[in-house]
Amino acid sequence: MSSMAERPPAAARARARAQVVATRVHGEPAQPRLEYQGLVTRGIAIAIDAAVVNGVAVVVVTAAGLVVSALSLPNGLDTALVALGAWVFLVWSAAYFVICWSSTGQTPGNRVMQIRVVRAKDGAALRPWRALMRLFGLMLAALPLFLGFLPILLNDRRRGLQDVIGGSVVVGAADAPGRRSPGSSRLNPG
Repeated sequence: MSSMAERPPAAARARARAQVVATRVHGEPAQPRLEYQGLVTRGIAIAIDAAVVNGVAVVVVTAAGLVVSALSLPNGLDTALVALGAWVFLVWSAAYFVICWSSTGQTPGNRVMQIRVVRAKDGAALRPWRALMRLFGLMLAALPLFLGFLPILLNDRRRGLQDVIGGSVVVGAADAPGRRSPGSSRLNPG
């Protein structure tokens, strides 16, 4: 008797009755409390991500530099290659965060720190446009002496300027969708 359909109706009724009795005795099962992540955990994650982004960039620039040094190029082309390299770095950096946040909600740094970026309203993965807006907000938060990160210390949901702009929250990876029990999909702690 491996599935519910193969069990006799009496067994199914007994199981349902036992659940009702357990609920009366012990009450409703507690919904998991979301753990919104603070400034230090997020700071360590972004430092790891910066190391990954810059590490890949150093390897690519070194390889490109070796190839270019073997060629005989005019002086004007060197400047154009440096400008192209800067644009490629910016695109690579933005793509790294946008793709990670909109696909799994975790960059490698977030995975190490066991945190996840999700939509604030329902806990789902960010859409690519929202992930790009969050990245824009991250840059804005850093500009005025990192004051855009101050709200992380001051509000219950630990949302900084980048989270407000991107419509996101940062939660523990165990609290994110797919890891919680059914019926606890809302991100408003109850």
